[in-house]
Amino acid sequence: MKTVTQKLTSEDLKQMAAALFGDFVKAVVDVERETMAVDAPLHSDLEALLLEDGSKQKDLWGINLYPEMQGDEFIEFDSMINMRPSQGNRSRGVENEGIRKKVIEIVEKRVAR
Repeated sequence: MKTVTQKLTSEDLKQMAAALFGDFVKAVVDVERETMAVDAPLHSDLEALLLEDGSKQKDLWGINLYPEMQGDEFIEFDSMINMRPSQGNRSRGVENEGIRKKVIEIVEKRVAR
């Protein structure tokens, strides 16, 4: 489990994926601080790591990264931590298009592909 401060490579993600799930890596993105945490069995573990570092829960969104995939299939918006009826998000996805775009921008900054 780590906070991403430098760019991750595709090879980094492949190694993380192989160690836990085989083909994907769980990640949590802070859309306000433009950072993310990766490589844990649960999104909630990554969420806790970022909260301890000063993030606010309302800014954290869980995703899965598939290092072998390209385009829209690279990022999957699917996490239990995303279920927030109080913020208008009633699914495990990210329903707000603006937040989805922000998550994609941050991933593109943090992952060299």
